[in-house]
Amino acid sequence: MTQPTYVIVPGLRGHVEDHWQTLLAGALSDALIVPQVEGDPVDLEARLDVLEKTVASATGPVILVAHSAGCPTVAFWAERTELPVAGALLATPPDLTQPMAAPHPSPEQFAEGGWGPVPTNPLPWPSIVVASEDDPLATVEAVTALADAWGSRVVNAGAVGHLNPASGYGPWPRAVEFLAELRELAGLNAAG
Repeated sequence: MTQPTYVIVPGLRGHVEDHWQTLLAGALSDALIVPQVEGDPVDLEARLDVLEKTVASATGPVILVAHSAGCPTVAFWAERTELPVAGALLATPPDLTQPMAAPHPSPEQFAEGGWGPVPTNPLPWPSIVVASEDDPLATVEAVTALADAWGSRVVNAGAVGHLNPASGYGPWPRAVEFLAELRELAGLNAAG
């Protein structure tokens, strides 16, 4: 059995103590959290550099666990990296072309930070994209279209908001199920 390294790719707010990603990282035997970028959190180039360094430091096959803006970060990074990845869980990616409520950046701010357009090429590894029926940052249709373009299996998780503490998540047990599926798809039959 090969033990994967889980690389947690947060959204723009970075590491949040009561977020399901943080709780998951604490429960997994081998997890790395991508650190928050210094300066402008919308600086995509800085986010890609930090992700590259974090994945390069992993000791086992990498499974990415991204949330929110971490999802398009992974898609941009997939187009430039040569580092191996075994799979990716991409939860509630935002629609960066649509206005979002404050304090989120505007579509123009995302574009100025290098975020547009989000890549729509298939990801080079197995991936699962989780959509929410009531996500304030993206419609199910937009997330499904992105997942289809990325070649990902899409899961409609129901009315889970943006899968963040403001939506009541804290713990999100389904993440463990999705990681088990990704381990199976990648031929990594190790317990987390």
